[in-house]
Amino acid sequence: MAGPANIGGSRILLRKLREIMETGGEAQQRLDRLVAMIASTMVADVCSIYLTRGTVHELFATQGLDPAAVHRTRLKQGEGLVGLVAESAQPLNIADAPHHERFAYRPETGEDPYSSFLGVPIVRSERTFGVLVVQNRVSRIYGEDEVEALQTIAMVLAEMVASRAFGDLSGLSEVEARASRPELLLGRAFSDGLAIGTAVLHEPHAPLGRVIADDPVEEERRLEAALAQVRNSLSHMIDGDPGRISGVSREVLETFLMLANDPGWEVKLKHGVRAGLSADAAVERVRGEHRAKFNATRDPYLRERMHDLEDLDNRLLRALAGVDGATSQAMPDDAILIARELGPAELLDYGAERLKGVALEDGSNTGHAAIVARALGIPMVGMLPGLLSRVEAGDAVVLDGERGELRLRAEGQVISAYSQRLSLRSARAAEFARLKDIPPITTDGQRMTLLLNAGLALDVHHLDEAGAEGIGLFRTEFQFMVSETLPRLESQTLLYRDVLEAAGDRPVTFRTLDLGGDKVLPYVAAEREENPALGWRAVRIGLDRPALLRYQLRALISAAAGRTLRVMFPLVTTVQEFDAARELVDRELEWGHRHGRSAPLKVEVGVMVEAPALAWAVPDLKGRADFLSIGTNDLMQYFFAADRGNQRVSERYDILSPPALRFLKRIREDAENAGLQISICGEAAGRPLEALAFTALGFRRLSMPASGIGPVKRLILSISAGDAVSAVEDMLNESPASIRSELTAFAVGRGYAL
Repeated sequence: MAGPANIGGSRILLRKLREIMETGGEAQQRLDRLVAMIASTMVADVCSIYLTRGTVHELFATQGLDPAAVHRTRLKQGEGLVGLVAESAQPLNIADAPHHERFAYRPETGEDPYSSFLGVPIVRSERTFGVLVVQNRVSRIYGEDEVEALQTIAMVLAEMVASRAFGDLSGLSEVEARASRPELLLGRAFSDGLAIGTAVLHEPHAPLGRVIADDPVEEERRLEAALAQVRNSLSHMIDGDPGRISGVSREVLETFLMLANDPGWEVKLKHGVRAGLSADAAVERVRGEHRAKFNATRDPYLRERMHDLEDLDNRLLRALAGVDGATSQAMPDDAILIARELGPAELLDYGAERLKGVALEDGSNTGHAAIVARALGIPMVGMLPGLLSRVEAGDAVVLDGERGELRLRAEGQVISAYSQRLSLRSARAAEFARLKDIPPITTDGQRMTLLLNAGLALDVHHLDEAGAEGIGLFRTEFQFMVSETLPRLESQTLLYRDVLEAAGDRPVTFRTLDLGGDKVLPYVAAEREENPALGWRAVRIGLDRPALLRYQLRALISAAAGRTLRVMFPLVTTVQEFDAARELVDRELEWGHRHGRSAPLKVEVGVMVEAPALAWAVPDLKGRADFLSIGTNDLMQYFFAADRGNQRVSERYDILSPPALRFLKRIREDAENAGLQISICGEAAGRPLEALAFTALGFRRLSMPASGIGPVKRLILSISAGDAVSAVEDMLNESPASIRSELTAFAVGRGYAL
């Protein structure tokens, strides 16, 4: 944290800035006095202000460069060091500017003698207005206190430009023509569903108001009161009416509250107030820091944390301004919320009853807001590049949470087509609801078992809605990923017990922690790996750190007291790994017996078949494992050597290719010969065409997302398993690249309900 020198320097700059604004004069005169004051106070040879007009950064004022260059020197977008600062929205602090690869020499400025360069972006509401620069002849790196002081002035300058304190500076990048043509934006589907409605822009924070504090003591009091208000509102959201949060996992909101109580956040805020900023401006400055860190990191977990912190900054700004946030905004009945990103609490503020859908410029499928959206049944599409710059409030929009698309200002015929799709979805949903209590039996009498994939206690409620017969895969890692510390034994036990009680007499299969790779814990040190998908993850972590796995197994055994416990291990590669993992189960059962703990009525231990090496060792699992589950997502990734997260190759290979289907059939045959129950779990099991192929290969247990239960059950009720077996065998013998088109033609010809 910066020291007193920084606080004193910021206060001096802010006091002098206020004096400049109070003296009046023309806009250019004020800007000229401002750069002269900054140069003098910071002992800089040069201070310059560049403001952005469209795609050009124009020199608006300077102290130290040739005055004739003002309004003449213009740098294109991304050009020079100024362009680099604007592009990255981060400070640039270098000792030898002329030899930097991005340096662009402009002779009319006369900047030849200057070596050191410090530039900070002038940013407001996520838009870069321009760049504030200081330079010196001597080669040096500016200190942290100088960087922070210049950032403070840049933030204040942005607010003043926006409020026209320097007069009408029309033509800056904030002023854009309203788009009118239809556009199609391609993103990623985060939450399933379709929505046709009106764009409503999410206002992330309230108007800033005063920037410089009149009374620092009073500003600190305002800040403390607003912090208490934000924390109390989050606590009320967690402890209040459970119906208000629609059963969303408490862990998400509890993590959010932990961030709100982080003393480091409060210290930074108070530091800004003590430097002479108003409470509002201090929050705005910290918000800018969080945004810069978000831009700089590529780690998905850290990016999600930055989003959560920015959500807290926004809530605090609204509390300071006395604005009630989302709940105060008048919204149409068909509102589709448009935002760069949302925090989970912000989405809950709006609520499912006020939104038809959500579109995000950023976001992630595993982010907290996406999890909440799926829990509330709100369609959501994210990763839509340029969304905020291409949509206006009131635009007609079509959000497609099936394909991951957003259509702006769609034509009448397009809206009509989507209206028909909405009607069909409603009709299908009604049909699936009618089928939910009907057993999935083929026309020739083959009984199928359709199970649910889940990861939250909330997901268990989909068992009744979808008509699933149990949970074939409960992913336990989410509770660990949203916590800042290792979840306590009691917390884990409570979650697992809640899941078992909600499932009733239906089976639940818990998968132990599948961490590593792209799933990183904040409290477990992780080394950077060249290929994390093939690295230290899943059961490998559990066996190398047995205390972590035993801790989880102890919670599972305690939660299942008097019930059947089904537990399976992920990414097991060898039989020896499974034996070692099963031994930990036995040791925990023995520990519970020695300590007089109630034991499960029955314990069944299984294994995920995700590594080809284990797939060929299935016969050796006879007498060792109780059941197997084929994880098609990872198994096919390793089978085809194709990263399922890489868009260039993820769609290149097809699970309905003969080699893949023969491989799956071999695993099923080996399992049955070894007397092992076997199922397929993964997204592929929830797609009707793939489910038809799996049925033809002899699989009778399929576990899938909740959205797949209805479509797959409808298919099962329409097919003859015997006919499908014969047809698929013939297709496999013909050895095409994929049987997808042939199987589709067969199903359509037989009238199967694809």
